[in-house]
Parts: sequence; C-alpha cells; structure tokens
Amino acid sequence: MESERQYIELYHDAADLIRQRSCAVMNAVRDAAFQAFASQGFPSRKVERYRYTDVAAAFAPNYGLSLFPLTSHPSPFIFSFKDAPIDLTPYYNKVADASDGITALNTALAHEGLLIYVPRNHRPSAPIQVDNWLRATAPTMMNRRVLILLEEGADATIVINDKADAQPVSFLTTQVIEVVCKANARLDLYEIEDTNPLCARFSNVYIQESRDCSVKHNVVTLFNGHTRNLCDVYLQGENAEITLNGCAIGSGSQHIDNNTLIAHQVPCCQSRQLYKYVLDDHSVGAFAGKIFVGKEAQKTSSQEVNANLVAASTARMYTQPMLEIYADDVQCNHGSTVGLLDESALFYMRQRGIPEAEARTLLKNAFMGQVIDQIQYQPLRDKLYVKVEKRFRGELEKCEECRLCK
Repeated sequence: MESERQYIELYHDAADLIRQRSCAVMNAVRDAAFQAFASQGFPSRKVERYRYTDVAAAFAPNYGLSLFPLTSHPSPFIFSFKDAPIDLTPYYNKVADASDGITALNTALAHEGLLIYVPRNHRPSAPIQVDNWLRATAPTMMNRRVLILLEEGADATIVINDKADAQPVSFLTTQVIEVVCKANARLDLYEIEDTNPLCARFSNVYIQESRDCSVKHNVVTLFNGHTRNLCDVYLQGENAEITLNGCAIGSGSQHIDNNTLIAHQVPCCQSRQLYKYVLDDHSVGAFAGKIFVGKEAQKTSSQEVNANLVAASTARMYTQPMLEIYADDVQCNHGSTVGLLDESALFYMRQRGIPEAEARTLLKNAFMGQVIDQIQYQPLRDKLYVKVEKRFRGELEKCEECRLCK
C-alpha cells in the first residue's frame, strides 16, 4: 500500500484542520470514511470495475492538499454546505458507495461541499452553471463534493465545467456528486472536462431516482490527461427514466475510462446509454457498462450502445457492455463496436477534391454528432459542436492565462 501511505499520513496530519474548515454533516462521517479507505486502500486492477485504470499509479505522486474555500456568485439554488437552507443529514453520503476507495478518500478529505437545491415544483429560468478552475503554482490535490437535490416536481438543467490553467503544474482531482431526485423531478446534468495533459481526474456520480423521474446525464471529455468517470444509477420508483450519454476524444497519451452501473430495482423503468470515443495517437479508452435488472423489476426497458472510432493503430480501446437480468418480462439489449475510419468514405470525399486531413476531420465530427445531438440545451449544443471540431483540428482556444499556444 505504497500509494495509500501518504494519504493515511496526510489525514493524520491534517484531520483537525480539515474539521475546523468543514461543517458538522461532513465531519460526522469523516472518520468512518477514512477507516474504510485505510483498511481497503485504492482499488487495484483485480477489482472488476477498475481493471482498465491503474489508480495507485495516478495517486502515487506527492500532491499538496488544497483547503481553499469555495467561491460562488449569489444564486437562489446554489449553497455551500455551511449555508444550506435544509438539513443535509438525510442526503449527504447516503447515495454514494462507501465501499469505493475513491469515494471513501474523498469523503475523508473533502472540507467543503456544494449544494444545488431546487425546491418543490420550481424550475430555474436558466441553466445552473458550476465552473471548476484548477489554478496553482505547485502540484495540487483537489477534493470536491457536490449534492444535487431536486424536490418533488422540480425541473433543472445543470452544467458543470472542469477547466485548468495551462501552467506546467500537475493536478489531481477527486469528485463525488450525489443526485437525489424526488417524485416527478426532471434533471439534465452535463459534465464537461476541458483541462490539460497534466490533470488526473476521478469523478464518481451517484444518482437516485424516485417514481416518475427523468434524468439525463451527459459526460463530455474534450481534453484531459488521465480521466476515470464512474456513474451509478439507482431506479427506485416506478416509471423512472435515465439516459446516460458520453463522448470522449483522446490523443497523445491521454487515458479516458467511463464505467457505469444502472440498477433497475422496481418495475416499469427505462434506461438508455450511448457512449462514443474517438481515439488517436497513443491514447487509451475504456468503457464498461452494466445493466442490472432485479427480480422485482418486471417490464424493464433498457438499451446500451458503445461505439468507438480508433483513428491510429497505436491507440487502444477496451469495451465491456454487460447485462445481469433476474426478471423475465423485460426488453434489454446492448452492443459495442470498435472500428477504423471508413476508407470508402475517405476515398469518396478525396475524389471530390476534399483533402485527406479535412475528410478525416469531417468523418470524426459526423461520428460524434449523434451524441452531441442528444444535448437538449441548444446554446450548449452549439458551443460543443464548435469545440469538438476545433479539438479534431488540433486547435486550442487561446486565453490570457494560456501558455500552451505561445
């Protein structure tokens, strides 16, 4: 447990300071989470859900721990845990899987939390946006905790952006998002990562749905270093719906691993998944999605698709769609494909005067279009079309802080 040792020592050294800067609801479960992490450590590749990501290696460098406070603009729906308008005890750390090593470490080290709370029958007039900026002058570890609570009949669109300054500094981020949707709630949740090759990101999302809920979770990896996204969904009320969409673009030596679990626990629920990857150079992609249908979950409808485009012989893609069904009145299917660019389409386009590089870019854009089309919020959809095209063209958006383009 070489990688774990430094975090165990870090907790012993910093626990009192973390508690002082935190709040009662987080401190109440902190020690138990640390004990869970200390006893089990990081999940190894022998753990089925982590077989494609070397967690210990990602956490091996000696990162400093950031304890800076949250900063946010005034909003009627966004609060720090300390300023929460409701009691968080029934919700915090209740949906998250405490047996997961990343979640346990995050629960032990996170000192502040962000609450997004939409009251009963409310619908914000505009999307709720959260920007996570990574800025530091030395290697730094960030531990983020988010609780999203939609009361009965609430309806919201939430966009979470991960960005990083283009400084030659390494970042390690752990993030745990818990989503609780009560009866007849509607949620569109977007996670967009646009960081840099020195960033390692581990994001665990846990979603709990009651009856007649509809949730759409979209995860977009535009630019990154080492990314591992987990999404666990628990359908606990009849007629609940979940849609998981993802697109990932890999180049260089980037690593992108998406792992999902949808647990159908009651009858008459629906789930849909669509994940697409485009991989180039020496990048590595992985997708593992499991649909679990319990014996009480009759009349389940579920569909899972993972399609992947490997644009270089040196890139690698691992895919593992899974079904585990204990009910007999269900409609479930799953499938995956891994392929190269269509040579006949390339030939057709070149015959009509389109340069090969441009033809390749157009085909990649068309391949990703199916996922981007799923985005309901049009301004975000339009923006992502532009950013995806720029990404395939090798362009980087310049900003005042950026040094990569200079």
